[in-house]
Amino acid sequence: MQEQESKEPPVDKPLSHVAIIMDGNGRWAEKRGLPRQAGHREGVAAARRAIETAKELGLSHLTLYSFSTENWGRPESEVRDLMNLMRTYIESDLPKLVSENIRIRIIGDKKTLPADIRLLVNRAEKETADNTGYTLQIAFNYGGRDEIIRAMRALAQDISQGAVSPDEIDEQKIASVLDTGDAPDPDLVIRTSGERRISNFLLWQAAYAEYIFLDEYWPDFSRDVFLRAVDDYHARERRFGRRNAG
Repeated sequence: MQEQESKEPPVDKPLSHVAIIMDGNGRWAEKRGLPRQAGHREGVAAARRAIETAKELGLSHLTLYSFSTENWGRPESEVRDLMNLMRTYIESDLPKLVSENIRIRIIGDKKTLPADIRLLVNRAEKETADNTGYTLQIAFNYGGRDEIIRAMRALAQDISQGAVSPDEIDEQKIASVLDTGDAPDPDLVIRTSGERRISNFLLWQAAYAEYIFLDEYWPDFSRDVFLRAVDDYHARERRFGRRNAG
């Protein structure tokens, strides 16, 4: 199906942070009789398009769900391919991200990643730490429940050491020890591939996000698809649990 002609991004309402569950690489490949690895490679190309469109939209944050804690249960060969894609992406795209003033933050459990991946993600964060453009958060070895568990352990340790009182724990304190730190909560969460679930993604942060579920597989995610989702977001009324007068 032919896409509609590109249009200018909407600017009528502020949109700061978009998070995307990049789903459907394998099914995209299978429909074409290709190996799943081909779908993952095309998924990287779609991620690059999303990163460019986020810059065009003037977002402050874009978060991409790249590899979940549950993905370790996939076949060993597929996990190896996904790890290799992460290596390749950082090595090939880091200079461009630096030059475009984009800050990179990796969220997830870095301690259990392969040693060379840890070095690469630390390098990416260090080399872009002073960038003042928008922040690209890559959720890699990430799970929302795992993130909350690690945050609660950190708070428990602070309490045991007397650094924090239990009475001081509130939403801001919890948010501060999550992987996302001082990042704003997502305004919009997009999931591709026709699935209608959140898959353990940003469970705390997305409490009041708008969700949009797209039928397109992730490799087919284009600028126009992104802008269509943003149009949908702007057509909604966000009440955050409150009731408008009238």
